[in-house]
Amino acid sequence: MQRERADGGRSARPAAVLNGRRRPVPAVPVWPGAPTPLGARFRTGPDGAMGTNFALWAGGAEAVELCLFDGRGPESRETRVALTELTHEIWHGFVPGVMPGQRYGYRVHGRWDPWTGARWNPAKLLLDPYARAVDGDFGLPPEVYGHVRDWPDQRVADTVRDERDSAPYVPKGVVVHDDDDWSDDRRPKTPWADSVIYELHVRGFTRLHPGIPAELRGTYAGLAHPAAIDHLVRLGVTAVELLPVHQFAHEDHLLRRGLSNYWGYNSIGYFAPHAAYASTGTTGQQVGEFKRMVRALHAAGIEVILDVVYNHTAEAGEQGPTLSLKGIDNRGYYRLQSDGRGYADYTGCGNTLHVVQPHVLRLITDSLRYWVTEMGVDGFRFDLAAALARSMHDVDMLSPFLAVIAQDPVLRRVKLIAEPWDVGSGGYQVGAFPPLWTEWNDRYRNAVRDFWRGALPDVRDLGYRLSGSSDLYAWGGRRPYASVNFVTAHDGFTLRDLVTYERKHNEANGEGNRDGSDDNRSWNCGAEGETDEEGVRALRRRQLRNLLTTLLLSTGVPMLVAGDEMGRTQRGNNNAYCQDNETGWVDWGLLRDPGWRELFELASRLIALRHRHPVLRRRAFFSGRAHSADGLRDLAWFTARGEEMTEHDWYAPAATLGMYLSGRDIPGRDSRGAPVADDSFLTVLHAGDRPVSFVLPGPPWARRYELVVDTSREEQTRAPGTAYPAGSTVTVPARAVLLLRVAD
Repeated sequence: MQRERADGGRSARPAAVLNGRRRPVPAVPVWPGAPTPLGARFRTGPDGAMGTNFALWAGGAEAVELCLFDGRGPESRETRVALTELTHEIWHGFVPGVMPGQRYGYRVHGRWDPWTGARWNPAKLLLDPYARAVDGDFGLPPEVYGHVRDWPDQRVADTVRDERDSAPYVPKGVVVHDDDDWSDDRRPKTPWADSVIYELHVRGFTRLHPGIPAELRGTYAGLAHPAAIDHLVRLGVTAVELLPVHQFAHEDHLLRRGLSNYWGYNSIGYFAPHAAYASTGTTGQQVGEFKRMVRALHAAGIEVILDVVYNHTAEAGEQGPTLSLKGIDNRGYYRLQSDGRGYADYTGCGNTLHVVQPHVLRLITDSLRYWVTEMGVDGFRFDLAAALARSMHDVDMLSPFLAVIAQDPVLRRVKLIAEPWDVGSGGYQVGAFPPLWTEWNDRYRNAVRDFWRGALPDVRDLGYRLSGSSDLYAWGGRRPYASVNFVTAHDGFTLRDLVTYERKHNEANGEGNRDGSDDNRSWNCGAEGETDEEGVRALRRRQLRNLLTTLLLSTGVPMLVAGDEMGRTQRGNNNAYCQDNETGWVDWGLLRDPGWRELFELASRLIALRHRHPVLRRRAFFSGRAHSADGLRDLAWFTARGEEMTEHDWYAPAATLGMYLSGRDIPGRDSRGAPVADDSFLTVLHAGDRPVSFVLPGPPWARRYELVVDTSREEQTRAPGTAYPAGSTVTVPARAVLLLRVAD
């Protein structure tokens, strides 16, 4: 039995009207159509009639109206068409004459009983979850809320239905015609072990680029421009990981402060490229522009990985707006608390998608396949992936989501990266995802940051991280490339800020500097913020070289953040999610500064070195055992005395570590079946504040070494080239990395 509403059963507003008056609904023919595929699909119907098939899953709904709009803005005329065909909870119909470019939405009728999770409200126009393009901006006036947002008693406000029409205030879906078979595209298909990932924001990467025409900056077309691609090619990365490009909305608290959700982790349309990043138009043109961007990157040998947010949506919790899923079937799409009224929140964003529900799982996997097969992308990074792996409550590596991905013939072949945690109990799952997956390895980040700021109690953890994190990933057939190594990501300090600030400076976010992590593991090198003190500035540049060199010489898959290779700063803001301005954008003027240009050249040189030498990108873990009679092992660790480390050495405080990688016996064979052999290298990492004498190991490790990289040097465009006999003592400068190649 439906409970009495908090307002005594009265509606909060008069019955829904359109622009202040009722309008007659013109007669529009609607034929039965088909329940699959879901969404709006333009096609040829019965008797050769051209039109669009509409299909919407709305379990529990009592009626569904398709709403067609013949213009834009507040005066847009709405025509409602009842979808009367119902197949397995899918409402569907074919409407002849509806062509690509048509703007549309849905009104879904049903019970209003928030105490049991039922929040149907036909006064609210809803975005099709399968819409392939979205036209219009999401503002958040009171009309877009399914409940009366300003109800006097806020404790029960979410239980009082708002009857005002939201159609004038919300974006519309757009019918798109897909006829692209990608026959002219060639995917790079870079093996995981050979990959170097570059995390970037479509708008932020291109917004200030002087080589991109002004009208293309901040857009998909801007990223496809030769000037943008040239930087990626010169740097040598093999894949771009794009911050969210699914259609997203801005949170109310940001809009009230004159800000926006710049990063985009607030998705509302899982099939639609975010319209604001299109230069060509928003009534379907954004789809073609995105595809052309992917083609241009592929032609340059660069894969496209999307950062995707399937763990929650922009509708937030019970006090949030009604934009799509909440009004289609709130109980079917979201995890609710036991009382049915509140939302289970494993994401920190107000709601969590109920992925164990078959139709929710279908929505996600249909979306993933669409982006692979019809939009050309090469992989995905899953935000808060642990939330997707939860069964009913606990994280479960045998969950329906992971099981479906593992057997899907399309998805199991693309790159899959987990952010292996969420904010719920038991949500930290680094090292726990199944063999198909790679993971962001925050234990790598923490160990490398701590070593270079002098905060590691010993070097045990660092040894694991440098050599592929076998303690986390050497199970079930996993490989070293299961570890996506990173020192920085979009979330946190930039690399330059990591050596410039010890405290976050997020005042511009308007949250009293309470947002963002307090655990930064950073060191400001002696002064907080930018300084004119040349000694501090020189030390910071050296630390940047140390961090980049460590990352790019480590076993695993390195990930760089856009601009870190040339000293980008966010002025100490470690949570720039709402900074769509110079704080969040890449400053290309840095490349005109010789000091920052040298940092770019070092990064480019190290990536090229990595591409040339398979010993730096191994496909199997090191064994640490000798593979020949002379006792040479594939991996060995040395103290500054030139002696192999003992158990005691691993547990003793140390600021110096030598890592020897043998290229003699690399597991695996090349494409022709021949054994893989390479040079051998000795890397010496020294985080101490004074120089240290390091004895170079003699036979069987080497007879002579050649210096390849010395991070104490400002200029790195050419190899230092100095040769040293084995057994000799070299002076390692304070806070420096030396990379030496075994010459013979």
